[in-house]
Amino acid sequence: MLNYILCSVLAVFIYMTLLFFISMAKKDNSIADMGWGIGFILVAFFTLFLESGFEIRHILVTGLVLIWGLRLAFHILMRNKGKKEDFRYAKWRKEWGKHFVVRSFFQVFMLQGLIMLIISYQVILINSSEKPGINILDMLGLMVWLFGFVFETVGDLQLAKFKNDKKNKGKIMKSGLWKYTRHPNYFGEATMWWGIFLIALSVSKGWTAIISPALITFMLLRVSGVTMLEKKYKGNKEFEQYAKKTSAFFPWFSKKK
Repeated sequence: MLNYILCSVLAVFIYMTLLFFISMAKKDNSIADMGWGIGFILVAFFTLFLESGFEIRHILVTGLVLIWGLRLAFHILMRNKGKKEDFRYAKWRKEWGKHFVVRSFFQVFMLQGLIMLIISYQVILINSSEKPGINILDMLGLMVWLFGFVFETVGDLQLAKFKNDKKNKGKIMKSGLWKYTRHPNYFGEATMWWGIFLIALSVSKGWTAIISPALITFMLLRVSGVTMLEKKYKGNKEFEQYAKKTSAFFPWFSKKK
């Protein structure tokens, strides 16, 4: 297990350092977001092929990470295509001034790399386990993952279609899955990692993997997801009315006026 972790640390360090140099050349730290999903794929495949004799559970989890990571990377690439640096990174670029390069390396790329490793811990744990076969927990985890994947994908597609309609410029998305939660994409992503955690429970010391879904859920709720994005809409009357009636994260029926 230790060699899997150490090799994953090295792989992520090299990968995130490469992304950092690309971002400096392009003068756009948004590359960190586009490289996020691919980093998980790197860890999953690296640990899958680190030693011979991988089992069906290894292939299953690695396949789930591959599907999620590729979809997310493509989605972010299309979303950012032709646009300026994301507002979060642009704000830090101004605030950090002459320390921008150093702080970008450590506070953006290395920090994301560390978070990536912690979230990937459950994948590393599964791929380093030799317990053969699959059981009811694996099937349950797969169903939870599929639910989350569909929820995130549909939410992203609905929002993209809404934004592509020029008549909706400046308006707030409030239909489809967005009628039940203000952030169906974030809810779906967290759900997928909880699904993989259920699969991790099938292997030795699988309970320790709870740190992975717990961290991504906390990040989405309190750090880089819901909290940060909603600050952008502070003072927007339409969004404030929407927020009063709609759940922030967990899907639920809209409140009546």
